[in-house]
Amino acid sequence: MDEVGQARVAVVTGVGREAGIGFAIARRLLEDGWRVLAHSLDGAPLEESERLRLVEADLGDPDAPRRVIDATLDAFGAIDALVVNHAHSSHQSLARVTVEELDRAWAVNARAAVLLAQAFAASHDDERPGGRIVLLTSGQHLGPMPGELPYVLSKGAVHQVTATLAEELAERGITVNAVNPGPVDTGWPSAELREGLTSRFPAGRWGRPDDIAPVVAWLLSTDSAWVTGQVIDAEGGFRR
Repeated sequence: MDEVGQARVAVVTGVGREAGIGFAIARRLLEDGWRVLAHSLDGAPLEESERLRLVEADLGDPDAPRRVIDATLDAFGAIDALVVNHAHSSHQSLARVTVEELDRAWAVNARAAVLLAQAFAASHDDERPGGRIVLLTSGQHLGPMPGELPYVLSKGAVHQVTATLAEELAERGITVNAVNPGPVDTGWPSAELREGLTSRFPAGRWGRPDDIAPVVAWLLSTDSAWVTGQVIDAEGGFRR
């Protein structure tokens, strides 16, 4: 709730799979009393309600970020927070990388993040205090990720733009931070990979979406007001 008792409004992108981080974030925010616009590429495993609206969009389309923000305003009349969780995964090595995949990863992961932030900033009412943007990056700054070159390039850009976006919006009271969730089991790893990496986590298990949702929820809360321009490695102590 804001200072006058109104439910705060958040956009969460990439809420396409029940096993995903975006789904866990959207669910946590709804539990915390937020109104949520959940974006997906081609449908989310959720049902609309008074406090939840759904929108589909391909964020590789340069006009899509503006449409997502407009859908939020149409549904709830305001916007307080933006969680840029969506991602286009790419499995291409240097030897096999293509122009098409480089462009797709850049457009969806990096360009859309900035365009979403731009549309959010243009639509945010600064009379509603506590504007928040949270970006999702990856662990490319902590070690190599061979075979994922387009993804690494685009997520590295998201990481590096965080501080600059934070500076651009600081005087408006809007914070901008990023979260690197590390390896999270959302159903993508093979049984061999899952077993091979488990011992590298001090907890003896992979990260789960529900490990990341509270970190994002905190960054969206009033308690995080003194934190901006940061990239938080929420990896559970993962040892590379």
